[in-house]
Amino acid sequence: MDLPGSLPQRLYLLAYDIERGRPTARWKLGYLMRAGILAELLLRGCLDDATGGPVASRPAVPDDAVLDAALQQITASRRRTWQHWVNKGSHRAVRQVRDQLEAGGWIRVRRTRLLGVIPLAKVTVRDTRVVRRLTSTVSSAMRGGQPLSRVEPRDAALTALASVIRLRTVMPWRQWRAVRERGEALGVVVAPVPRALHKAIQAAQAAAAGS
Repeated sequence: MDLPGSLPQRLYLLAYDIERGRPTARWKLGYLMRAGILAELLLRGCLDDATGGPVASRPAVPDDAVLDAALQQITASRRRTWQHWVNKGSHRAVRQVRDQLEAGGWIRVRRTRLLGVIPLAKVTVRDTRVVRRLTSTVSSAMRGGQPLSRVEPRDAALTALASVIRLRTVMPWRQWRAVRERGEALGVVVAPVPRALHKAIQAAQAAAAGS
């Protein structure tokens, strides 16, 4: 079965709740997409981890406009932390990845307006077997079905980032907590992105509690 090529696209589908017919973890989804973008750039060798944050090691990503836009942001900026880049553009990232999936035929998007003013988008996955395949992959990786060294790097990154968010589309919160160390170990392949995602989520929660 074919799967989308990039981590952010796989993460979007992994977060899709088949029963409810919509993405879950919605307020965290933008941070998750940005983390997926950074992790994908790391896996492709487009970024290196340097003191103070990521640095570009390749000039462009010609086959993916979303990845390339993020890479150009980092290239044009002074050195900033990984957490900064998880936050940067997180509000737009969900829409950008969703539009990619729609263009690729993975999802349908029905656009309407609430009261004729507020834009709404109803997302439907064309083939829910793709979601189930991703869910099975992450669940198997987390439960230790095979040694860490045998988990494909993109699957390890997918699993580690889902573990930070504790996506309930994969397993309940208590089960995620029970295998937390496994998720951290899988995240080494794209370190320090999972840590940056965790910090971004913590900061957002603290800001919401203080408002």
